[in-house]
Amino acid sequence: MRKGFQQKMIKRSMLIISALGSCFVTSYLYANKPVGYVLDIQMTPAICLLDTSKVKKRKCMEGYTLNIEGLYPETTSKNCSTDTSATLQPLQAKVVARVMPDEAARRQLWAAVGGCTGTNASRYFRTVINYAERLKIPSVMTGQETKQIHTISLQTMFVRLNKGLSANSIRFQCMKHRNTTYLTSLNVCYASDGQYKACSNKVVSNCIGTFTIKGSY
Repeated sequence: MRKGFQQKMIKRSMLIISALGSCFVTSYLYANKPVGYVLDIQMTPAICLLDTSKVKKRKCMEGYTLNIEGLYPETTSKNCSTDTSATLQPLQAKVVARVMPDEAARRQLWAAVGGCTGTNASRYFRTVINYAERLKIPSVMTGQETKQIHTISLQTMFVRLNKGLSANSIRFQCMKHRNTTYLTSLNVCYASDGQYKACSNKVVSNCIGTFTIKGSY
């Protein structure tokens, strides 16, 4: 999300219809529909600081403060890979690039999770955009200044900004660099109908107490 888009936001296949017909497609979609999703949002300045291999990526060079890493389906399936197309229409690709600027990463994501989404790439990425636009982000996460904040304080900000979101629906991930603990990502948990839900015990926070939000660079 570039800076203009982040302000607005305060506001992780293509099924081939064969001779078996649409009944097969319908049952396939139903069988592969996930029970929920986890939206993974990266703190871009922190990631660009901690991972030097990414400094020449678009999200680092163009000053993104947040970007979507993925929308991961919750499923019992052990293999969610797909070889169906991740190609989007130009207009949709442009919209998706606002929050997921790396096209290669988008294709890799779809190849890894598409088989468990119960839909095609276009609808999947439309869902990503819908979730991203609906989620209101506290301004402390998108500013230029580097700040320290307590986990509970940030949880409270999210809950106040987002109707239906509870502290149990959000998890924070941190990494340490030169004696400073940085917030690197947050996970938001959704039911299959798009409503917020409590995160499962597989989605856990590793941020403890106070951490640092790296300001934009």
